[in-house]
Formats: sequence, structure tokens, C-alpha cells
Amino acid sequence: MATQKGGAKGEKKGKKSHKNKLTSKKYSHFTINGESVKRAKSCPRCGPGTFLADHKTRFTCGKCKYTEFVGKTEKVEVKS
Repeated sequence: MATQKGGAKGEKKGKKSHKNKLTSKKYSHFTINGESVKRAKSCPRCGPGTFLADHKTRFTCGKCKYTEFVGKTEKVEVKS
């Protein structure tokens, strides 16, 4: 018997079903304080429709890989 080499093996899976986000997750980029609405940082390369992901030490765009690093704000005291 010949064995099958390379290519797809077994059953073909086809398209995956689309999972919709929860409504609460869709608006996570916006914060509302009273009457003012504050948006998350948007990417300067991609434009106002793409938001930057907020990590511990940086802001990153998932579309174009633009990264902004957050500087350290620690003060160093010099003893003389």
C-alpha cells in the first residue's frame, strides 16, 4: 500500500464561523466621565480608526507594528 505524502491529510475543515464581540468589549476604547468622552490613543500612521494597544511599557499598533515606548519617570536623588 502506498502512503500519502504531503498535502492535506484527513478531512477538510472549511471556513471557521465568525464570533461576534460582546457589546461591552466593542466600546472598551472609550471612557465616559460625565459629558466628556475620552478615546484611547490612535495610531499616527494608520489614522484615527486604529487604536494603540496599551502594554506595561509601550503602546503598539496591531496593524502596522508602530510602537511608542513609555519613558521611566523615576527620580534619582544624588547624595553628596
